[in-house]
Amino acid sequence: MVGERVIERLPENWRWVVTTRAAVGLALLVALLSVATGVLNIEQEAADFGPIAPHVPLAVQEAVGFTGALTGFLMVGSALALRRGLRAGWWATFLLLPLTAVQGLLQASQYSLPLVVLSLISLPTLLLSRRRFDRQLSLSTTQLAAGGALVGVQAYGTFGAFALREQFDGIDHLLDAFYFTLITSSTVGYGDIGPETEQAQLFTMSVVVLGVASFGIAIGALVGPAIQARISKTLGMMTDSELELLDDHVLVLGYGDLTEPIVNELDTADIPFLVVTRDETAGSELRDRSVSVLNANPSDEEPLRRGKIATARAVLVATDDDAQDALAVLTARELRPDVRIVTAATDRENTRKLERAGADDVVSLSELGGHLLVQSALGADESPVVSSLLKDE
Repeated sequence: MVGERVIERLPENWRWVVTTRAAVGLALLVALLSVATGVLNIEQEAADFGPIAPHVPLAVQEAVGFTGALTGFLMVGSALALRRGLRAGWWATFLLLPLTAVQGLLQASQYSLPLVVLSLISLPTLLLSRRRFDRQLSLSTTQLAAGGALVGVQAYGTFGAFALREQFDGIDHLLDAFYFTLITSSTVGYGDIGPETEQAQLFTMSVVVLGVASFGIAIGALVGPAIQARISKTLGMMTDSELELLDDHVLVLGYGDLTEPIVNELDTADIPFLVVTRDETAGSELRDRSVSVLNANPSDEEPLRRGKIATARAVLVATDDDAQDALAVLTARELRPDVRIVTAATDRENTRKLERAGADDVVSLSELGGHLLVQSALGADESPVVSSLLKDE
């Protein structure tokens, strides 16, 4: 009896919550263990723990100690992506978990045993919760270009330095060339590798210029939006990078009791949409439900431009105030003469006014409600639309 009462009090999606949080929690725990064991094993002497310890070269043990910490930091990032429900985070975690297990084995240390066990346990949990992480990672064109430029410059510097290795003091392998490119483009410059010819000097200068520029652009394009998103979320605003991703969406102007069913319907149908409302409380509640919201006056031109009305497929206006709806319709029609605008009239006397403001279709709620009630009472309308509406109610 007690167990049944406990289950009844649980939310309907409790299985989703448990499996999702378990996957995220395990991934984060593996990340922390990987960092901790990596740091502990960086300076360890030859380990003799485990049956494979005698067969693991010391150089490999030292390498997996450093790379174990690096993998741990990558796992932290993938765990944060999992927490956001991103499919990319699931794939990253799925690929990194076997790597952490292998690194734990090769470290041949008693401190690495929990890491190996937990990594293997986390894999089935991650596989069972695969469908829970279905959100796509959205990157703007600027972010993709910045990431590509950063990778391209590092490749240019690495392969160029390796090709000119005879003209550098200290470059013998490809790893040396990558190390030289990284410390040069990041302006660290330890001075342990230096050019010995004019050609090598010119090449180094090009790596400095291109590397500094690519690092600056990448930080601004990749890290900047994350900081801006956090600040904007605190202030109740959408970032420009988030708004840039909107395309072929539905613009919902205003928010009220009549708008809530519209939001639910669009969300269920998986249709991209943006709500523009000046109600900060409603905006905060919608944002907590992962709904795209722009806190602004829906009858002003600037918010509609920021909401990309130019690429919207339709505009919906349905609040409890016909006067405010008319202003929003008028503004939307002036900015986009060819877009389809649909609105609802709480007072049927305002239907003509909303049509004159520029609405293509105006639904009179009182007339629609009266019609449905009469048809339902008489049983004369067997329309599947009406039947579906009555069934939902």
